[in-house]
Formats: sequence, C-alpha cells, structure tokens
Amino acid sequence: MGGRLEGKVAVITGGTSGIGEVTAEVFAREGARVVIAGRGEERGAEIARRLGIAYRRCDVMSEDDIAALIAYAVDEYGRIDCLFNNAGASSRGTLETVTPDDFDYSMRLLLGSVVFGIKHVAPVMKAQKGGCILNNSSIAALRMGQGGYLYNAAKAAMTHLSRTAGRELGPHSIRVNTISPGAVATPIFWGGSERARGLDDADNERKMQKLQRNLARATPLPRAGLSQDIAEAALYLASDAGSFVNCHDLVVDGGRTSMWVDPPRE
Repeated sequence: MGGRLEGKVAVITGGTSGIGEVTAEVFAREGARVVIAGRGEERGAEIARRLGIAYRRCDVMSEDDIAALIAYAVDEYGRIDCLFNNAGASSRGTLETVTPDDFDYSMRLLLGSVVFGIKHVAPVMKAQKGGCILNNSSIAALRMGQGGYLYNAAKAAMTHLSRTAGRELGPHSIRVNTISPGAVATPIFWGGSERARGLDDADNERKMQKLQRNLARATPLPRAGLSQDIAEAALYLASDAGSFVNCHDLVVDGGRTSMWVDPPRE
C-alpha cells in the first residue's frame, strides 16, 4: 500500500546512510516530498537522484546549518510536515577519561542537533497549524550496556526533552515522539558512515553480515534489527495513522530491553 504520506513534506537529517537513507526511501515510496541532509555531498546527491528527492548539505553540529536546512525545505516546498532528527554517531570519552571536548562534541551532536532542529522547525509548524517531529533516540536511554557513557546520557536527555517539547507544542497540533532502536545493524558499529564510505562495498558487506549474525544473538527474536524496521516505525508516527500519538517513545528492539544486563566487572 502506498500513499500514506501523500502531499506531505519530510526533512531527514543523517539521511545519507543507514536508518536515514532507508527512511527516505520509505517516505518517498509513500508519496512524501523528501529532503535528506548530511555531510557526504557525493553520497547525498547520488541518493537524491536515485530516489527523486532533494539533498541539502548540513552539519548538525552547526545551528546555522540546521536553520538553513529548514529554510531550504520551506523555500522549496512551502511547508514541513515531518522533521526526523536522525543524525548521530557514537560518543567520545569514558567515565574516567572524558574531556571537556568529548563532552561538548557528544552533547552537541546527539542532543544539540535535536534541540536546534526543534527550535527552527517549530515556528514553521505553528504557522501551518500542525506537524510531526521525530527524534531518533536509543534503548541506551533505557538500559546500560548499549553505548558509550555520554551516548547513554545524551539519548536519555533526548527522550525526556522530546516529551517536554511534545507537551509544549501539542496545543499547536505538533506531535513530538522518539523512536528507540535496539540492536539495529548499521555502520555505526564499525565507525559510522564516514568510515564506511572509506571501505569498498565488499568490505562493508562482510562487516554487515558478521554484525547481523552477532546482533541476532542479542535479542529474544532470532534476528538483528534492520534500518527498515526503524523506517517503518517512523512511517507510522509520521502518517495519519499516528495522529494521536504524542510524547511517546516507540521502542523497536526485538525485546532487548527485557533482557538482563550484567554489571561490569573488573
């Protein structure tokens, strides 16, 4: 079935690989006019051509870039019905090695990108009397053993921030929700999209196959999570089917949050 986003405009950060790229493909298939954003210009342009969508270079560490991305989408399409704050990467630093630079980098990337995305899209959605903001969180916000020290903290803050924003923007018919992926196979596990772009297709495929086998043992369901699983969750929340869902964290983890986490040992 197609057309669930017919006539809607969606902006997706981190749209040049992994979850963002697949979500762009799903949204375009369902009729949305899509703008993907990311730093990889060659990759972004290739995806845009393939899917018949738009690409805009954006570093989500920069508020100016985020503001320009939102302005571009409005100039091109006249509105924004869905902003998917999806961009992210692993954090830096550990409990005993963290530096001020590690902290600033991790929080600006993982939390600040969402803060400023909401800041700049909210006036647009208020003026058009509605919209949907999706923030890609993680089950790292809910349990330990899912990422770095600051990654966990930033994702927990993002999830709570999203509830707060949904409460404030709800009266304007703007919904704010998070998606918390679990063991989803993406290049973040071997250094992120930048490192993946430096490897050939065969190397990336070998890493992906090994990762999927390993992650299949990490959930009650006997398979790894895929970017498609998160994209379909985003589709539900962005579509009219999710029109009464607000301030919610949709966990898509194959049941991993039900599993016991062993405490660290020396």
